[in-house]
Amino acid sequence: MITLFKECFTWLPISQYFKSKQHREYIKLLGKYSAAERFKATNIKFLEYFVTVSDCLSFLSQYKDIFVDKTYEFKTSSTEPLIYDCGANYGISCLYFKSIYPLCKIKAFEADPAISQLLQSNIAASGFSNVEIFNKAVWTSSGHIEFGVEGADGGSINLSSDKKIKVASVRLKDLIESENKIDMLKIDIEGSETDVIIDCGDCLNKIDNIFIEYHSWNNSPQKLDAILNVLAGNKFRYYIATVSQRAIPFINKCGDLNMDMQLNIFAYKK
Repeated sequence: MITLFKECFTWLPISQYFKSKQHREYIKLLGKYSAAERFKATNIKFLEYFVTVSDCLSFLSQYKDIFVDKTYEFKTSSTEPLIYDCGANYGISCLYFKSIYPLCKIKAFEADPAISQLLQSNIAASGFSNVEIFNKAVWTSSGHIEFGVEGADGGSINLSSDKKIKVASVRLKDLIESENKIDMLKIDIEGSETDVIIDCGDCLNKIDNIFIEYHSWNNSPQKLDAILNVLAGNKFRYYIATVSQRAIPFINKCGDLNMDMQLNIFAYKK
């Protein structure tokens, strides 16, 4: 109970609890699902939505990031913005985008076939239109690629897993070049972001806002500078936030984990 209380109130002033229905909903969801069995399909009602998720813990994290912290909120003068959601998972991000821009057009990409089916059913249950779903991995080429299935939101081409499958891939650069303008590009593709952003380097001028979740894998060189150079070369301003704080980093180098750093990068045109 003490842990639940701290989770509910230490990161947001108590006064906000009474102002934010999203935060009040989060507290209810924590109480109901924080101890749920991992990787078990569950039907969940939150706010005005009904969704099926494969893992309650990953859903709770997504709900907090997206609906409470509003990580993906952006401004646009368009009433019908075009949004590319790369790594759409269960579709919580799609529901949020539709909540702030009901007439937006979304192209949602999810590589894991089982998760993509949940994405399809969740969007269908919402009744939202203009959401096009692709069961494909966003990559630097179109064809097929080996993909490690995790069962929630951690599937990746970099994942060391016995559950490796071959999935269809699509070259993001080709899709961007086919558009006149993209209002928001969200990239949460579990380690493939650096290669994809570099490949798209000469067409990012068509995009107003970009969100990138950057992963620094312990078994690979760090490439944050490559992403930032591409963004700067396309005249983006950027803001970087750490996903997980690491105490005493000179000592705690996370050598026993898959990743030693995970960041959120927010890039936007002035």
